Amino acid sequence: MDGMIKVALPKGRLGEKVYAMFAEAGFECPEVLDPGRKLIFTNEQAGVSYFWVKPTDVAVYVERGAADIGVAGKDILEEYRPDIYELLDLKTGMCRMAVAAKKGFADDRQKTLKVATKFPNAALRHYAQQGRAIDIIELHGSIELAPILGMSDVIVDIVETGKTLKENDLEVVETVFPISARLIANKASYQFKRARIHALTESLTAQIRNKAEF
Repeated sequence: MDGMIKVALPKGRLGEKVYAMFAEAGFECPEVLDPGRKLIFTNEQAGVSYFWVKPTDVAVYVERGAADIGVAGKDILEEYRPDIYELLDLKTGMCRMAVAAKKGFADDRQKTLKVATKFPNAALRHYAQQGRAIDIIELHGSIELAPILGMSDVIVDIVETGKTLKENDLEVVETVFPISARLIANKASYQFKRARIHALTESLTAQIRNKAEF
């Protein structure tokens, strides 16, 4: 036995969906789904301890070793590039990081492109690969407003259905990268608790494969 596995789960529907996968893999802890003020949920018999955190914080807890493993979106991993191991694409929480603009937008490459985004690092890397000069406008609310009000030329943001874009006369110009939930591990934990983490990863892989076959 490699000891207790500490797991950081992202709050919300994604975390609940992922927990169900963990439980099926033998890492069950039913009280984790009970509402209340408790912060940490432990099943000594299963050798697992869970805690819920904001999705954007999962990678921090894992990188710092407060959690051995966790589940984080590829958007967060690409934006912050934490020093962790990315073990598995869980094939859930799927969407994409994309560039969007007002319909009919034509990029004038003679001018600096004004880009509104919640993901400045991802946006900078994307346009650096194109050799494109940009001006980043970092926002945290409804960034669709930026091109509508003329504050930016484009936005770089997460797109799921694209419904919000269409309702505001915006459209996707290009996809930056696909997004899905990823199983991540603390580097030291992976060395000391390798057997149990590997067993979990193998079980999750089998679950994903079985679902894909139906």
